[in-house]
Amino acid sequence: MTFYYKNVYLEDTATVCGPYEKDGPLRKYFDKTYDDLYFGEKSFEKAEIKLVRDALVMVMKKVGITKKEIDLVIGGDLLNQITASTYGANSVGKSFIGVYGACSSSVLGLIIASNFIEAGFVSNALCFVSSHNMSSEKQFRYPTEYGAPRPNSATFTATGAAASFLTREEMPVRVECATLGKIIDYEQNDPNDMGRVMAPAAIDTLVTHFEETGRNPSYYDMIVTGDLGVYGKEIVKEYLFKNYEIDLSDIYNDCGVMLYDLEEQKEVKAGGSGPVCSALVVYSYLYSLLKKKKIKRLLFLATGALFSPVLVYQKENINSICHAVSLEVV
Repeated sequence: MTFYYKNVYLEDTATVCGPYEKDGPLRKYFDKTYDDLYFGEKSFEKAEIKLVRDALVMVMKKVGITKKEIDLVIGGDLLNQITASTYGANSVGKSFIGVYGACSSSVLGLIIASNFIEAGFVSNALCFVSSHNMSSEKQFRYPTEYGAPRPNSATFTATGAAASFLTREEMPVRVECATLGKIIDYEQNDPNDMGRVMAPAAIDTLVTHFEETGRNPSYYDMIVTGDLGVYGKEIVKEYLFKNYEIDLSDIYNDCGVMLYDLEEQKEVKAGGSGPVCSALVVYSYLYSLLKKKKIKRLLFLATGALFSPVLVYQKENINSICHAVSLEVV
């Protein structure tokens, strides 16, 4: 399902991240970085809440808006009951929608906000996502203290928070359209191979987007997926070319690959993941390219693995989903 927008603009963004992201190739594009994973807090969960509050304060300051002027706040994370989002958004004190799309939450939030703005229900919306390597790993896999070995196919949950401010007022970058994805079950059940789990959802949403818009890859200057990592990225490229004759080779990349230096940062294995992984890349580096008009049309697809460790232990497959949003320079 694809939506088109005439009156939704991306006014500004804010990004804050941890030490692993700071040591990656995009360090100079982030608004704020930390040197440890606690950020002055007593737990990883409280640290993630601090990241959310940092990003929200930062984007409001960059836009020059007060809490009273915000109409709607939308956010999501990986913790049970999306607690980082609810505790973080509580500092703003405005109408709030909590979303859970796993690692696809960033684009899911953008779509919901854009629909509210386009329909005229609100004039603006503050969207954000977060994740924390330590809190997410112990919830979805094993506590890091356990020291479980990780295979090369495993991705590394990014630590950070990223926020964006959408408005009806005309700005240089607009939200042009969005494609809402559907749940895909490709009979994958390895929580240490998220790229293979989520690649089918990225493929499905991308094909749907091209079919419903009548476009092909040449329409965009750049296409990025959320956090498929090196293996999932190759699956997407090879499958689309072999089965649909869609060639993405010149314009496609994956945010999980872009966030880290995979040669130097061996601990990240196949690349980054988590709701904030793709948002850190898009809201910092790629947004700067849009503002400078070095790229004018960006298709951003955020992928998510919709699973519970309980069901994985019960030998159920891991569902996945992918949502897409088109950002264009006016």
